[in-house]
Amino acid sequence: MFQDRSLLSPEIWLRALFASKAVQQGQVVRRKRRDIERHVGMERFLEKLKSRGFRAIENRDQVVIFCNRAPIRRLI
Repeated sequence: MFQDRSLLSPEIWLRALFASKAVQQGQVVRRKRRDIERHVGMERFLEKLKSRGFRAIENRDQVVIFCNRAPIRRLI
């Protein structure tokens, strides 16, 4: 049987994400929307990004997180 709730608490999942090397270095990370919703909930996740000054975009089921405050420019 498939379990749709995470065994990780939202706090642990968020702590692991924000402690990652890519986030600490101001790079870009990506997560599946389904995973964000399952582990934390999209609203809470976006609040946490906003509080850090990060931005995110979504394409299909992928959320791309820019872990810095640099401008985002669409190329094409």
